[in-house]
Amino acid sequence: MGSINLTHHFLIAMPNMVDPFFSRTLTYICEHNEQGALGLVVNRPIDMTLEALFEQISVPLNRSDLRRMPVHFGGPVQMDRGFVLHRPIGEWQSTMPVDEDIGLTTSKDILQAVGRGEGPQNLLVTLGYAGWAPGQLEQEISQNAWLTVRAQPSVIFDLPPEERLPAAMELLGIDFARLSDNAGHA
Repeated sequence: MGSINLTHHFLIAMPNMVDPFFSRTLTYICEHNEQGALGLVVNRPIDMTLEALFEQISVPLNRSDLRRMPVHFGGPVQMDRGFVLHRPIGEWQSTMPVDEDIGLTTSKDILQAVGRGEGPQNLLVTLGYAGWAPGQLEQEISQNAWLTVRAQPSVIFDLPPEERLPAAMELLGIDFARLSDNAGHA
Protein backbone atom coordinates (compact mmCIF):
# COMPACT_ATOMS: atom_id res chain seq x y z
CA MET A 1 0.00 0.00 0.00
CA GLY A 2 1.48 3.33 -1.02
CA SER A 3 1.66 6.56 0.91
CA ILE A 4 -1.77 7.71 2.01
CA ASN A 5 -2.95 10.44 4.35
CA LEU A 6 -6.05 9.55 6.33
CA THR A 7 -6.17 12.74 8.39
CA HIS A 8 -9.85 13.80 8.75
CA HIS A 9 -11.09 10.33 7.82
CA PHE A 10 -13.12 7.78 9.72
CA LEU A 11 -11.81 4.29 10.38
CA ILE A 12 -14.67 1.84 10.55
CA ALA A 13 -13.75 -1.38 12.36
CA MET A 14 -14.64 -4.40 10.25
CA PRO A 15 -16.93 -6.99 11.89
CA ASN A 16 -14.00 -9.43 12.16
CA MET A 17 -12.09 -6.99 14.42
CA VAL A 18 -11.22 -9.06 17.50
CA ASP A 19 -9.28 -6.40 19.43
CA PRO A 20 -11.67 -5.48 22.28
CA PHE A 21 -10.44 -1.88 22.22
CA PHE A 22 -11.63 -1.44 18.63
CA SER A 23 -14.43 -3.94 18.02
CA ARG A 24 -17.47 -2.08 16.57
CA THR A 25 -15.75 1.30 16.77
CA LEU A 26 -15.67 4.42 14.67
CA THR A 27 -12.33 6.19 14.95
CA TYR A 28 -11.64 9.72 13.74
CA ILE A 29 -8.08 10.16 12.45
CA CYS A 30 -6.65 13.46 13.72
CA GLU A 31 -3.16 13.05 12.27
CA HIS A 32 -1.59 10.65 9.80
CA ASN A 33 1.90 11.09 8.42
CA GLU A 34 5.26 9.30 8.06
CA GLN A 35 5.57 9.14 11.89
CA GLY A 36 2.32 7.16 12.20
CA ALA A 37 -1.28 7.99 13.03
CA LEU A 38 -3.31 9.35 15.93
CA GLY A 39 -7.07 9.03 16.25
CA LEU A 40 -9.96 9.10 18.69
CA VAL A 41 -12.69 6.51 19.05
CA VAL A 42 -15.85 8.61 18.80
CA ASN A 43 -18.63 6.10 19.47
CA ARG A 44 -17.74 4.55 22.82
CA PRO A 45 -19.00 6.61 25.79
CA ILE A 46 -17.71 5.57 29.20
CA ASP A 47 -19.47 5.67 32.54
CA MET A 48 -18.42 9.27 33.23
CA THR A 49 -20.15 12.57 32.48
CA LEU A 50 -18.53 15.92 31.83
CA GLU A 51 -19.86 17.02 35.21
CA ALA A 52 -17.91 14.21 36.95
CA LEU A 53 -14.78 14.92 34.91
CA PHE A 54 -14.91 18.63 35.70
CA GLU A 55 -15.32 17.85 39.41
CA GLN A 56 -12.30 15.53 39.21
CA ILE A 57 -10.08 18.26 37.72
CA SER A 58 -11.55 21.01 39.94
CA VAL A 59 -12.98 23.09 37.12
CA PRO A 60 -16.48 24.61 37.57
CA LEU A 61 -19.00 23.59 34.91
CA ASN A 62 -21.63 26.31 34.72
CA ARG A 63 -23.28 24.99 31.55
CA SER A 64 -26.13 22.73 32.66
CA ASP A 65 -26.66 21.57 29.05
CA LEU A 66 -23.26 19.83 29.14
CA ARG A 67 -23.40 18.23 32.58
CA ARG A 68 -24.80 14.90 31.37
CA MET A 69 -22.67 14.77 28.19
CA PRO A 70 -20.67 11.53 28.25
CA VAL A 71 -16.90 11.34 28.23
CA HIS A 72 -15.68 8.83 25.62
CA PHE A 73 -13.05 6.11 25.52
CA GLY A 74 -10.70 7.64 22.94
CA GLY A 75 -8.31 4.71 22.69
CA PRO A 76 -5.92 2.57 24.72
CA VAL A 77 -3.00 5.06 24.80
CA GLN A 78 -2.69 7.53 27.73
CA MET A 79 -6.13 6.63 29.10
CA ASP A 80 -5.55 8.92 32.07
CA ARG A 81 -5.22 11.98 29.81
CA GLY A 82 -8.03 14.06 28.35
CA PHE A 83 -8.42 15.01 24.70
CA VAL A 84 -10.96 17.49 23.38
CA LEU A 85 -12.05 17.23 19.76
CA HIS A 86 -13.82 20.46 18.86
CA ARG A 87 -14.99 22.97 16.31
CA PRO A 88 -14.23 25.73 15.68
CA ILE A 89 -10.50 25.46 16.29
CA GLY A 90 -10.14 28.59 18.44
CA GLU A 91 -7.00 29.72 20.26
CA TRP A 92 -5.91 27.27 22.99
CA GLN A 93 -2.55 26.54 24.57
CA SER A 94 -2.10 23.11 22.99
CA THR A 95 -4.17 22.54 19.87
CA MET A 96 -3.43 20.48 16.80
CA PRO A 97 -5.54 21.58 13.82
CA VAL A 98 -7.06 18.56 12.09
CA ASP A 99 -8.64 20.48 9.23
CA GLU A 100 -9.74 24.09 8.70
CA ASP A 101 -12.58 23.79 11.23
CA ILE A 102 -11.70 20.98 13.70
CA GLY A 103 -9.00 20.94 16.37
CA LEU A 104 -7.70 18.49 18.95
CA THR A 105 -6.75 20.17 22.23
CA THR A 106 -5.01 18.68 25.26
CA SER A 107 -4.59 21.78 27.42
CA LYS A 108 -6.85 22.53 30.40
CA ASP A 109 -7.67 26.06 29.21
CA ILE A 110 -10.28 24.75 26.78
CA LEU A 111 -12.12 22.94 29.61
CA GLN A 112 -11.98 26.05 31.76
CA ALA A 113 -13.54 28.04 28.90
CA VAL A 114 -16.21 25.37 28.39
CA GLY A 115 -17.00 25.54 32.10
CA ARG A 116 -17.54 29.30 31.81
CA GLY A 117 -19.71 28.85 28.71
CA GLU A 118 -17.06 30.36 26.42
CA GLY A 119 -15.70 27.21 24.80
CA PRO A 120 -16.14 25.86 21.28
CA GLN A 121 -19.60 25.34 19.84
CA ASN A 122 -19.10 21.56 19.41
CA LEU A 123 -16.93 19.24 21.46
CA LEU A 124 -16.26 15.60 22.21
CA VAL A 125 -14.14 14.79 25.26
CA THR A 126 -12.19 11.53 25.45
CA LEU A 127 -9.84 9.82 27.83
CA GLY A 128 -7.02 8.25 25.84
CA TYR A 129 -6.34 8.03 22.13
CA ALA A 130 -5.52 5.46 19.48
CA GLY A 131 -2.02 5.45 18.03
CA TRP A 132 -0.27 3.61 15.21
CA ALA A 133 3.45 3.33 14.49
CA PRO A 134 4.77 4.27 11.03
CA GLY A 135 3.16 1.99 8.44
CA GLN A 136 1.07 0.12 11.02
CA LEU A 137 -2.29 1.60 10.04
CA GLU A 138 -1.59 1.02 6.33
CA GLN A 139 -0.76 -2.61 7.16
CA GLU A 140 -3.99 -3.06 9.14
CA ILE A 141 -6.01 -1.58 6.26
CA SER A 142 -4.34 -3.95 3.79
CA GLN A 143 -5.38 -6.82 6.10
CA ASN A 144 -9.04 -5.70 5.91
CA ALA A 145 -9.21 -4.57 9.55
CA TRP A 146 -10.68 -1.16 8.65
CA LEU A 147 -12.81 0.60 6.09
CA THR A 148 -12.05 4.28 5.54
CA VAL A 149 -14.18 7.20 4.46
CA ARG A 150 -13.71 10.96 4.53
CA ALA A 151 -15.12 12.24 7.81
CA GLN A 152 -18.27 14.32 8.13
CA PRO A 153 -18.14 16.46 11.32
CA SER A 154 -21.93 16.18 11.69
CA VAL A 155 -21.53 12.44 12.40
CA ILE A 156 -19.32 13.26 15.41
CA PHE A 157 -20.99 16.37 16.73
CA ASP A 158 -24.69 16.05 15.78
CA LEU A 159 -25.48 12.37 16.34
CA PRO A 160 -25.70 10.33 19.55
CA PRO A 161 -22.80 7.85 19.96
CA GLU A 162 -24.81 4.76 19.00
CA GLU A 163 -25.77 6.30 15.62
CA ARG A 164 -22.23 7.33 14.58
CA LEU A 165 -20.96 3.98 13.27
CA PRO A 166 -24.05 3.26 11.12
CA ALA A 167 -23.97 6.86 9.83
CA ALA A 168 -20.31 6.51 8.79
CA MET A 169 -21.17 3.26 7.01
CA GLU A 170 -23.94 5.10 5.16
CA LEU A 171 -21.30 7.51 3.83
CA LEU A 172 -19.92 4.45 2.01
CA GLY A 173 -23.38 3.26 1.01
CA ILE A 174 -23.04 0.16 3.20
CA ASP A 175 -25.43 -1.26 5.79
CA PHE A 176 -23.24 -2.36 8.72
CA ALA A 177 -25.65 -5.22 9.55
CA ARG A 178 -25.04 -6.72 6.08
CA LEU A 179 -21.22 -6.55 6.27
CA SER A 180 -19.61 -9.99 6.28
CA ASP A 181 -17.12 -11.14 8.91
CA ASN A 182 -14.99 -12.52 6.08
CA ALA A 183 -13.10 -10.34 3.69
CA GLY A 184 -11.20 -11.21 0.58
CA HIS A 185 -9.00 -9.67 -2.05
CA ALA A 186 -10.07 -9.35 -5.65
